Amino acid sequence: MSQVGSNPVTFVLVTALYFGVYGEIFSLFPATQGDTFGSKYAAANAGMLLHRKGAGSLLVPVAAIIAKNHGWGAVFTVGMSFNIIAALMALFVLKPCA
Repeated sequence: MSQVGSNPVTFVLVTALYFGVYGEIFSLFPATQGDTFGSKYAAANAGMLLHRKGAGSLLVPVAAIIAKNHGWGAVFTVGMSFNIIAALMALFVLKPCA
Protein backbone atom coordinates (compact mmCIF):
# COMPACT_ATOMS: atom_id res chain seq x y z
CA MET A 1 0.00 0.00 0.00
CA SER A 2 2.78 2.43 0.77
CA GLN A 3 4.23 1.93 -2.72
CA VAL A 4 1.06 2.05 -4.84
CA GLY A 5 -1.50 3.65 -2.50
CA SER A 6 -1.40 6.94 -4.36
CA ASN A 7 -2.93 5.32 -7.44
CA PRO A 8 -6.73 5.34 -6.85
CA VAL A 9 -7.45 2.23 -8.93
CA THR A 10 -4.73 0.20 -7.25
CA PHE A 11 -5.84 1.45 -3.84
CA VAL A 12 -9.42 0.29 -4.42
CA LEU A 13 -8.33 -3.11 -5.75
CA VAL A 14 -5.83 -3.78 -2.95
CA THR A 15 -8.24 -2.74 -0.20
CA ALA A 16 -11.00 -4.85 -1.76
CA LEU A 17 -8.64 -7.83 -1.76
CA TYR A 18 -7.66 -7.17 1.85
CA PHE A 19 -11.21 -6.84 3.14
CA GLY A 20 -12.28 -9.82 1.02
CA VAL A 21 -10.07 -12.08 3.11
CA TYR A 22 -10.74 -10.26 6.39
CA GLY A 23 -13.77 -12.40 7.31
CA GLU A 24 -11.68 -15.12 8.94
CA ILE A 25 -11.56 -13.06 12.12
CA PHE A 26 -15.21 -13.98 12.70
CA SER A 27 -14.81 -17.69 12.05
CA LEU A 28 -11.25 -18.69 12.95
CA PHE A 29 -10.56 -16.54 16.01
CA PRO A 30 -13.45 -17.88 18.15
CA ALA A 31 -12.60 -21.46 17.17
CA THR A 32 -8.91 -20.93 17.94
CA GLN A 33 -9.57 -19.39 21.34
CA GLY A 34 -12.00 -22.24 22.13
CA ASP A 35 -9.32 -24.79 21.28
CA THR A 36 -6.68 -22.87 23.22
CA PHE A 37 -8.58 -22.01 26.38
CA GLY A 38 -11.31 -24.67 26.46
CA SER A 39 -15.06 -24.53 26.02
CA LYS A 40 -16.04 -23.44 29.54
CA TYR A 41 -15.67 -19.72 28.81
CA ALA A 42 -15.72 -19.89 25.01
CA ALA A 43 -18.68 -17.52 24.59
CA ALA A 44 -17.22 -14.94 26.99
CA ASN A 45 -13.83 -15.13 25.29
CA ALA A 46 -15.37 -14.75 21.83
CA GLY A 47 -17.29 -11.72 23.10
CA MET A 48 -14.04 -10.22 24.38
CA LEU A 49 -12.43 -10.76 20.97
CA LEU A 50 -15.24 -8.90 19.21
CA HIS A 51 -15.22 -6.20 21.89
CA ARG A 52 -11.48 -5.61 21.36
CA LYS A 53 -12.03 -5.39 17.62
CA GLY A 54 -14.61 -2.67 18.20
CA ALA A 55 -12.38 -0.89 20.69
CA GLY A 56 -9.57 -0.99 18.14
CA SER A 57 -11.75 0.93 15.72
CA LEU A 58 -11.57 3.86 18.15
CA LEU A 59 -7.90 4.19 17.19
CA VAL A 60 -8.83 5.35 13.67
CA PRO A 61 -8.82 9.06 14.65
CA VAL A 62 -5.40 8.57 16.27
CA ALA A 63 -4.14 7.00 13.05
CA ALA A 64 -5.53 9.95 11.09
CA ILE A 65 -3.66 12.40 13.33
CA ILE A 66 -0.42 10.42 12.97
CA ALA A 67 -0.90 10.28 9.19
CA LYS A 68 -1.52 14.02 9.02
CA ASN A 69 1.58 14.83 11.06
CA HIS A 70 4.02 12.11 9.95
CA GLY A 71 2.55 10.37 6.88
CA TRP A 72 1.06 6.93 6.34
CA GLY A 73 4.44 5.24 6.67
CA ALA A 74 4.38 6.08 10.38
CA VAL A 75 0.88 4.62 10.75
CA PHE A 76 1.97 1.38 9.06
CA THR A 77 5.09 1.28 11.25
CA VAL A 78 3.00 1.59 14.42
CA GLY A 79 0.62 -1.12 13.19
CA MET A 80 3.49 -3.41 12.28
CA SER A 81 5.04 -2.83 15.69
CA PHE A 82 1.79 -3.85 17.39
CA ASN A 83 1.68 -7.02 15.28
CA ILE A 84 5.24 -7.92 16.22
CA ILE A 85 4.48 -7.33 19.90
CA ALA A 86 1.37 -9.54 19.63
CA ALA A 87 3.38 -12.31 17.94
CA LEU A 88 6.08 -12.16 20.62
CA MET A 89 3.45 -12.25 23.36
CA ALA A 90 1.85 -15.28 21.72
CA LEU A 91 5.18 -17.07 21.71
CA PHE A 92 6.44 -16.11 25.15
CA VAL A 93 3.23 -15.60 27.15
CA LEU A 94 0.48 -17.70 25.57
CA LYS A 95 2.51 -20.70 24.45
CA PRO A 96 3.91 -21.49 27.94
CA CYS A 97 0.34 -21.38 29.33
CA ALA A 98 -0.97 -23.97 26.86
